[in-house]
Amino acid sequence: MSSTTNPSTQHTSTIGAIGAPSRRNTELALLVFAVVIPVFAYANVGLALNDEVPAGLLSYGLGLGLLAGVGHLAVRKFAPYADPLLLPLATLLNGIGLVAIWRLDQSKRLQASSVFVEAAPRQLLYSALGVALFVAVLFFLKDHRVLQRYTYISMAGALVLLLLPLVPGLGHDNFGAKIWIKIPGLGTLQPGEFAKIVLAVFFAGYLMVKRDALALASRRFMGLYLPRGRDLGPIIVVWIISILILVFETDLGTSLLFFGMFVIMLYVATERTSWIVFGLLMSAAGAVGVASFEPHVQQRVQAWLDPMREFELSREGVIGHTEQSMQALWAFGSGGTLGSGWGQGHSDLIGFAANSDFILATFGEEIGLAGVMALLLLYALIVERGVRTSLAARDPFGKLLAIGLSGAFALQVFVVAGGVMSLIPLTGMTMPFLAYGGSSVIANWALIGILLRISDTARRPAPAPATNPDAEMTQVVRP
Repeated sequence: MSSTTNPSTQHTSTIGAIGAPSRRNTELALLVFAVVIPVFAYANVGLALNDEVPAGLLSYGLGLGLLAGVGHLAVRKFAPYADPLLLPLATLLNGIGLVAIWRLDQSKRLQASSVFVEAAPRQLLYSALGVALFVAVLFFLKDHRVLQRYTYISMAGALVLLLLPLVPGLGHDNFGAKIWIKIPGLGTLQPGEFAKIVLAVFFAGYLMVKRDALALASRRFMGLYLPRGRDLGPIIVVWIISILILVFETDLGTSLLFFGMFVIMLYVATERTSWIVFGLLMSAAGAVGVASFEPHVQQRVQAWLDPMREFELSREGVIGHTEQSMQALWAFGSGGTLGSGWGQGHSDLIGFAANSDFILATFGEEIGLAGVMALLLLYALIVERGVRTSLAARDPFGKLLAIGLSGAFALQVFVVAGGVMSLIPLTGMTMPFLAYGGSSVIANWALIGILLRISDTARRPAPAPATNPDAEMTQVVRP
């Protein structure tokens, strides 16, 4: 029997785990549309108001394009595998919001006011600061799991942010709500917009550790698994804090956002429907209780229940009543299905809040029901991509943080849109990216940046194993 030895080298595989493509070119193509659409709307407003293309069209287009380009380059460099839709969606909403704010700046009625100040240039500056913070988040936050180390520091920071408006000399009372602070040379700042992000970090870190204990049930009642009594502590504490915010700051929006975000994250962490039921009952009880003795909240409830009566009392000069809720409903009604056209509405009659609290009424009148539904669809897509990011995240902290930020964003859209449309009482919050407000646009750009960081970590392919230089030698023996 003869044998032949054939040495051969067996190399290790260098193929990594299958991962999603980067999709950066897709993002770039979508960003082109996200810039072109607001530029087209800007031109339409100028033609409707003055029968000519506005002189600032080129500078507006270049400015928005520059912001989008900077954001895209940052994502391409620091988060190459991030979701390709979040940045274009945020850019499109921000750009359309700038157009609506500039359109209201051209109103002769608003210009005749003694307190009129052009809001569009400031909003463009705030947008630039927001994109700068967006880039900073991607640059400095290399891994979102680092935030887990600061769970309890985040809780302390959030409480400080929420209490700042109550500090004498620093807090600023504006139309009954104590939610702003004065910064010399910069105007006012709304700390609650940043507190929602910091609170999401705390809730994600806390619930990741405590979710097993919170998921335990003591007994079943009417189809619901009731949590143990000692596990009700966290939700009671958060409920009390939200009620205190509502009482001392008379800020219904932040209170709902704060408590609602916690309940959403608690449900996702424990998968217990009972927490949702308890959350709804406690929020309803708290809101009704505070509304029974807090005049500012009572006024908002009355404007929700009977906006026409509030309008008539305001016209008669009765102090403490507002005509804005009824005017917003008339704006939606006059817009109809397709709207009156860009620049051809009369929502500026709402007054000083037309570009902030009630900017959705401007869209409802000028681009109609179809346009408002398109805007809400854009918001829904941002929330959907955030939820998808949560599902794709490989670590429990990232899952909870992504769902918390997405839930907070969705709640803010709901309470603002619902308040303007009189589905719920007005909250005084601003529509993300659309409405005038530096705190809101800057904080929401940071929120998008964190979601992109989590998405990049979730979609990034696993690293390929290194090639083994000492390849295994095998012998093949033939008979």
